[in-house]
Amino acid sequence: MSTNIPLDDQVISCIALDPRVPRPVEVAVADNGSMITLRGTVESFAQRRAAEQDAKKVSGVEAVKNDLKVNLLGAWKRGDDEIRGIALQSLVWDAEVPPDTVNVRVEEGWVTLKGKVEYQFESDAAFDDVANLYGVVGVTNDIKVVTP
Repeated sequence: MSTNIPLDDQVISCIALDPRVPRPVEVAVADNGSMITLRGTVESFAQRRAAEQDAKKVSGVEAVKNDLKVNLLGAWKRGDDEIRGIALQSLVWDAEVPPDTVNVRVEEGWVTLKGKVEYQFESDAAFDDVANLYGVVGVTNDIKVVTP
């Protein structure tokens, strides 16, 4: 079914309906054919991920360039040591992440995951565990998937 609504307007509507993005007006959307670019500022890395997920759900969107900046405010702020401790505990509690396989480094709220796992879902689970934590401004997943 074809629609006459521009792709960027469809993405804006999808983001506006998502309660995970409390200030959707701060997200600018531009389309270049089937490529969507997100710009602006959100209050957490979780909101940044949610806006990108919303854009990818829209029919006709083939790629999303996420240039959203994270500006932590109030309760979202945490110290690097606190983020690292909570991230490590989250990994320990996740049955999908093998024990002692992932190391966590945090610099100015940016989390870097390193280690080796046997399956992609284990790496994805580790990423998901830390991506929604308070204080995280971004995540680099350097976990290698090595088959036995």
